[in-house]
Amino acid sequence: EVQLVESGGGLVQAGGSLRLTCAASGFTFGDYAIGWVRQAPGKGREDVSCMSSSDGPTYYTDSVKGRFTISSDNAKNTVYLQMNSLKPEDTAVYYCAARSMHRCWNYDYWGQGTQVTVSS
Repeated sequence: EVQLVESGGGLVQAGGSLRLTCAASGFTFGDYAIGWVRQAPGKGREDVSCMSSSDGPTYYTDSVKGRFTISSDNAKNTVYLQMNSLKPEDTAVYYCAARSMHRCWNYDYWGQGTQVTVSS
């Protein structure tokens, strides 16, 4: 059974940092693209970042470029999202998601989400 478990969310002041963690299990980690998707209150889901493989290309939505960094630890089957210089508009539930064949976006599997709240 594929499982994605997020952690690391919380409340932070604008300008602060958080690191989200996604622990993956139930599939061959290296065969999947892993990404982060967020959903702000009253808005649709937004693709934030994705890595097609541990040593493959990474992608970021324009609003987080230069502030967020996606990385992985293959030995731990874990993906991270380091978020710096946080802004109130980054407030959302952040989901970890996965798709086979190293394809970013339109994910097959989802975690339960972790809340990130940035106060002004």
